Amino acid sequence: MLKKLLAATVLAAMLPATAAVAATAYPTKPIKFVVPYPAGGPLDTVARAIGEKLRDSLGQPVVVENKPGAGGNLGADYVAKQPADGYTIVMGAVATHAINPTLFSKMPYDPVKDFAPITLVADVPNVLVMHPGKAAELHISNVRELVEYARKHPGKLDYASGGNGSAGHLSGELFKSMAKISMVHIPYNGASPAQLSVLSGQTDLIFDNLASASANIKAGKLKAFAVTTATRATAFPELPTIAEAGKGLGLEGFDISTWFGVFAPANTPREIVDRLNHDIVAILKTDDMKARLARIGAQPAPTTPEQFGALVQRELKKYAQIVRVSGAKVD
Repeated sequence: MLKKLLAATVLAAMLPATAAVAATAYPTKPIKFVVPYPAGGPLDTVARAIGEKLRDSLGQPVVVENKPGAGGNLGADYVAKQPADGYTIVMGAVATHAINPTLFSKMPYDPVKDFAPITLVADVPNVLVMHPGKAAELHISNVRELVEYARKHPGKLDYASGGNGSAGHLSGELFKSMAKISMVHIPYNGASPAQLSVLSGQTDLIFDNLASASANIKAGKLKAFAVTTATRATAFPELPTIAEAGKGLGLEGFDISTWFGVFAPANTPREIVDRLNHDIVAILKTDDMKARLARIGAQPAPTTPEQFGALVQRELKKYAQIVRVSGAKVD
């Protein structure tokens, strides 16, 4: 009996050491980097760029695998249920970890309990744009004039979005709520047809992704009023934030962005989380990566795991309120 007790004690003492050795040796095989959206999109592009450089720093292949579906939930859920050994990670986003938990009536995973945050990767601002002809016709040249017009003409303005619960939809709902105005939401099946509706004059305005709107802004086909983030966008430093442009109109503190970052399954050893954080943060600080992000209108935003986790908690609360106010549901 005494021998068995001693053996059990020795084994228990060895387990943390064994885990530490495994983490120290990490990685010893290829790493799967899951993107919960289709190939070719911004998250996919950035994940592949990070994967190339991680391969060099980790000494193992980093294989990007697209698992789209259910607004990103399919791929995120897949990673949440993988072994917590650092060999499967996911490029999560504001949708998978902040919006969807309220937007969907049933979620296959918990965005906090089922993941270990590694680092925020980048922020992509949205931008409030209007058809130039429509803006001239209504004598609207800035955020203040837009709000004043909407207050005088409730329900006369409409705004397009890529669908119920999209970042553009929720940006519009937050704008309406804070500015105390009424606008009609026109949802489309995707961001591209939504933008096209504004370009063609079918709808009045849109809270569009800066990356997709930038070419038309520069060409004068869209009139940009302000970005939706708390700070100005490096790609368009002349554009004010909505909070700046809407000062005195109830829009102070307005802040919505399309952010994305890297997560591992919950309970991944801290040594592995720290290693991935260190290497990915170093990649995000390189000139090459900054240039790649700038091409899609994104701004690098590396964090510690704790900072990223705190961001997710804040964003969950913020979007829960916005989704409830909007009444958006997808199932």
